[in-house]
Amino acid sequence: MIDTMHDIKTELERSPHLHRLGALFSETVLIKVDGQEFYLVFKEGRIDRVVEGPSKKTPYRFGFVTDAEALRAFWTATPAPGFHDIFAMVKIGRAEIVGDMLLLVKNLRFFKEVLALPRARTQVA
Repeated sequence: MIDTMHDIKTELERSPHLHRLGALFSETVLIKVDGQEFYLVFKEGRIDRVVEGPSKKTPYRFGFVTDAEALRAFWTATPAPGFHDIFAMVKIGRAEIVGDMLLLVKNLRFFKEVLALPRARTQVA
C-alpha cells in the first residue's frame, strides 16, 4: 500500500489541473487502510512527503479510514455502485471520514481526485 501512496504522489506531480485546484491546500491527511496508517503531507497542492505510521505525534486535519478490499474496488477503472465515491463508501459502511469535515468539504474536489489517481493507472493497464 505504501507503494500506491508514493504512486499517488508521482501521479499528482503530472497533473497540473490538480495543482491549480489544490494551490491553497497545505495540510496533513491521514489515510488508514486495514489499520495501517499513511500521512500525506500536502504543500500548496502537492504531496511533499508520505509518512508511514502509526504515529501519535503526527497531527492531521482529516482522515479517510477504509479497508484494502474497498479501496481496490474504489480504484478500479469503472467502480461498482457504492465504491465510485468516498461518501458512497461511507454510506455503505466501507469507509469513515474523521477529523475536520469542513476542511474536507472546502477541498473536496481536489481530495477526491487525488485519491482517485490510481484509477488512471488501472485504465491503462
